[in-house]
Amino acid sequence: MADNQQLGVLKALDVAKTQLYHFTAIVIAGMGFFTDAYDLFCISLVTKLLGRIYYHKNGAAKPGTLPPEVAAAVNGVALCGTLMGQLFFGWLGDKLGRKKVYGITLIMMVVCSVASGLSFGNSPKGVMTTLCFFRFWLGVGIGGDYPLSATIMSEYANKKTRGAFIAAVFAMQGFGIMAGGIVALIFSSIFDHQFPSPIYSVDPVGSTVPQADYLWRIILMVGALPAGMTYYWRMKMPETARYTALVAKNIKQATQDMSKVLQVDLEAEEEIAEKVVQDPKLNYGLFSKEFLKRHGLPLLGTTSTWFLLDIAFYSQNLFQKDIFSAIGWIPGAATMNAIHEVYKIGRAQTLIALCSTVPGYWFTVAFIDIMGRFAIQLMGFFFMTVFMFAIAFPYDHWIKPDNRIGFVIIYSLTFFFANFGPNATTFVVPAEIFPARLRSTCHGISAAAGKAGAIVGAFGFLYAAQSKDKTKTDAGYPPGIGVKNSLIMLGVINFVGMLMTFLVPESKGKSLEELSGENVNDETDS
Repeated sequence: MADNQQLGVLKALDVAKTQLYHFTAIVIAGMGFFTDAYDLFCISLVTKLLGRIYYHKNGAAKPGTLPPEVAAAVNGVALCGTLMGQLFFGWLGDKLGRKKVYGITLIMMVVCSVASGLSFGNSPKGVMTTLCFFRFWLGVGIGGDYPLSATIMSEYANKKTRGAFIAAVFAMQGFGIMAGGIVALIFSSIFDHQFPSPIYSVDPVGSTVPQADYLWRIILMVGALPAGMTYYWRMKMPETARYTALVAKNIKQATQDMSKVLQVDLEAEEEIAEKVVQDPKLNYGLFSKEFLKRHGLPLLGTTSTWFLLDIAFYSQNLFQKDIFSAIGWIPGAATMNAIHEVYKIGRAQTLIALCSTVPGYWFTVAFIDIMGRFAIQLMGFFFMTVFMFAIAFPYDHWIKPDNRIGFVIIYSLTFFFANFGPNATTFVVPAEIFPARLRSTCHGISAAAGKAGAIVGAFGFLYAAQSKDKTKTDAGYPPGIGVKNSLIMLGVINFVGMLMTFLVPESKGKSLEELSGENVNDETDS
């Protein structure tokens, strides 16, 4: 059997001590992810306000709300854009290089963040159309950030702490969600102080001050700031050595780039370099039999687990507003003015992020290179299944006012184990187990499967969770299967996710070339 040889420049990266450039890469890639999360989740802070401003009905007992089809478009159009961006920019990142495409996605995010706060005309239809148009393209930019951030981080990292580094980039998502809540708190406080107004039940028209129309625009536009700030640093980063050496086949350039980054002298080895360029086993395409044989099942594993996880993860948005209202974090809409409602929703989102979302991500960062990806993903799906069933079967018990606190604790634990579990690992593993020339594409495919799950979770369950009783459904929705049955379905989905985890290989402590079969053989196998 031949010995497997790895290029010296890649070996140097694998065994490099954790240095400043690792943390620089985490911050640069992580700020992209911070922006992604801010932009994707900040819309939920302002949908109630949009309803009050643009869909107010004179004489109604409750403030105006977005009609179901408008609410679905405003919330979902960015997810559809993200799915397209993941597939397209994932493929482009393997064709043109990580660095080039990284700049394009960032510019898209900055421009579309600002543009989504502008509108053509002031009719409800004009404003919503403009908002949806720019949020779609914002989603495309965000989608491109997924495969590129993960791939860049995995290709820069050493093999000992690679899992923690990629998970740390992903964990910035938690801070992005939290920042959205904090920005909403700051600006709604300023507006509330400057433009005091009565509550809706006292003065339905006066409760929404004209200036409130600026509030939602500012919250959406702030998303451009963190992305714009990191553009310069992104452009200064050299292309990853693995792309330059294994895909562009320019081993000399890769060696020079990494000599600067690692601050050591590296020699370009001509002999192994020749083999890398010529080895037919390292040149098969995505749709080849060789790819199917080597990576078919792992790709099925990464796509199916991410798809199933996101159905459960994004369905939480359905129950969140009911939970907040149930435990009194958000009072009845008629008892608040428009700006105060934004403040209350921002406070609730910040508290959830602080107590449940952020800690879960950082638990993954701390333990992923000790426990391994497989164990964390399996454990996460297992506990999500257990807690979903624990909420679902005695659901009638939980909705009684005395038992609400227990309900919130179990609900929070479900999402703690999503984040200290498959939500982080499904992002990490696809960036490690595929060959360099298909890595960004395969991560994009896996992530897009996840976003398809998110669309099912956010919209399929919006309809499914409606009451079976026609008289109790939300305005404009047909009867569904009810919340209890929806939760049972989500428990089953998590269980299937646990089973599909067995298709995903463990990547802890191995070099990327060993995982993807890209090490060059000394002599060709007969």
